[in-house]
Amino acid sequence: MTGFPAGATPPCSSKGKEGGNALETEEAKKKIREILSVRLNLSTAVEKIDDDAPLFGPGSIGLDSIDALELVLGIQKEFGVAIEDRALAVRVLASIGTIAEYLKSLSAGSPEAAGGSIS
Repeated sequence: MTGFPAGATPPCSSKGKEGGNALETEEAKKKIREILSVRLNLSTAVEKIDDDAPLFGPGSIGLDSIDALELVLGIQKEFGVAIEDRALAVRVLASIGTIAEYLKSLSAGSPEAAGGSIS
């Protein structure tokens, strides 16, 4: 699985857009918001969460470690991507935007997905 970081599996060709095309960032953000709403039962209106708002830690929307697990499971189910490495999860699950960018980089086979910075 060249080009994919340790602890992550590439998106399945049956997920995402037809024909295995790269995920559109906005579509990915919409699906991530659905995961937050459905799997995590957030009381906050997910459509009002800024793409760059921190999901965890001080100044965040208040997610905890159980929410992180649910989010990882939701991403795996929806996008076919398993995030098994803790350091990768901390970096990728920072915000809706970082998750979407990570998914986009995986679907494009981008070298930054292999452990580069997510910004």
